[in-house]
Amino acid sequence: MALNVSSFSALESEFLQYVSDIGYATMTTVDKQGRPRARVLLPVWEVVDGRPVGWLATYKTPVKAAHLANNPHTTYSYWSPRQNAVFIDSVSTWVDDPAVKLRGWELYRKGSPAGVGYDPRGYWSGGPQDPQYHLLRIEPWRVQVLRGRDLSSRIWTAGRET
Repeated sequence: MALNVSSFSALESEFLQYVSDIGYATMTTVDKQGRPRARVLLPVWEVVDGRPVGWLATYKTPVKAAHLANNPHTTYSYWSPRQNAVFIDSVSTWVDDPAVKLRGWELYRKGSPAGVGYDPRGYWSGGPQDPQYHLLRIEPWRVQVLRGRDLSSRIWTAGRET
């Protein structure tokens, strides 16, 4: 049974624990014909003003760019063999601001949450100014955390904050 919560803080600790434990997420986008496309990536997360904000350092591939240009709604899902899972429905948008791109770069370097991240220079040797380095801002509007041992589920939806 799912329990709707009015504040992200009600599931924040489990969200960060599961994301940290699982690491990689499946990102799903949708093409112009409504067909989903999934790929495995490694977003980093922080909580800003009581809400989750994700960042995805990535290559701006033609497929990903076309999907997001047509429909920026995305889903990120995490799953572990213990059946713990996180599902994040969101809007993902490209970031062009160099200061924000640097911030995303640093979140990857330090690992946010703890244990998630890497040194982005392994992919973009030119640093945060590398022309192949792109950053997506992930703005969740719905987050579901599912605990596998008892299949309890909590759901936060943006706009329901009290």
